[in-house]
Amino acid sequence: MTQTQLENELKTLIISALDLEDITPADIDTNAPLFGDGLGLDSIDALELGMAIKKKYGVSFEAGNADNKKHFQSVSSLAAYIAAKKGM
Repeated sequence: MTQTQLENELKTLIISALDLEDITPADIDTNAPLFGDGLGLDSIDALELGMAIKKKYGVSFEAGNADNKKHFQSVSSLAAYIAAKKGM
C-alpha cells in the first residue's frame, strides 16, 4: 500500500469513526491540522480515532506518550506513523 492510499483510507476512517456528516475524504486536507483550526477535532475524537486505528491496523498509541500529539497532527503524520509501525 502506498502512502497516498493509506492517507485516503485514513480520511475515510476518520469520517466513519467520528460520524462526520457532510464531509468527504476530498474535503480533508492531508497536511492540515486535525485539531484546532484544521478539521476541528477534540480530545474525545482523538480517543475514538485511536481506537478505530487500533481495530483496523493493529497499531496502538501509548497513553501519556508525548509523541502522540505529533502523530495526530495531520492525516499525513498519522499515515507515516502507521506505515512505520506496520513496516510498510
